[in-house]
Amino acid sequence: MPACDTTRRAFLGTGSAAAALFGGGLALPVQPARAQPLLPTPGMRGAANNHRPGAPVVERIGGGGFWMTGRVRRAGDGAPLEGIRLQIWAHTTEGHERDPRSHGATLTRADGRFALEIPPILPAFGQPHGHLAYEGGAYAPLFLRPLLQDPRALRLDTHLVLRPL
Repeated sequence: MPACDTTRRAFLGTGSAAAALFGGGLALPVQPARAQPLLPTPGMRGAANNHRPGAPVVERIGGGGFWMTGRVRRAGDGAPLEGIRLQIWAHTTEGHERDPRSHGATLTRADGRFALEIPPILPAFGQPHGHLAYEGGAYAPLFLRPLLQDPRALRLDTHLVLRPL
């Protein structure tokens, strides 16, 4: 019985790895890999809590010291979204999440990324978390309440995928 040739040349020469492994006598259908569409981010319970429609776009909230960052993409093709207005708020060292001065908005850059400096987040209801909201017109509204894995962290990175209307 001949030895099975599993070298790179054997794989390339037969056109099928399975054919090379099984002596060239087995033909299996080969399907091209297909990318799956990027699914929209699901909203989160309690995320709209204390939302303030129309919060102003700001350079920073309070004295800063903590970064809310991330990226926004379109569902389906995953294209980065520029100019998306995101509202950000949290319970921080400078104010509660109900406090208007704890709210602000930022816009995404051409690569879909956003960053807004806020005061350090404190736990509210036992969990250190921030709030992010999209409430535009071209995409479905989305409210998120991401948790900090480490309460001492100075950054919360959250990625959003928006569903076109």
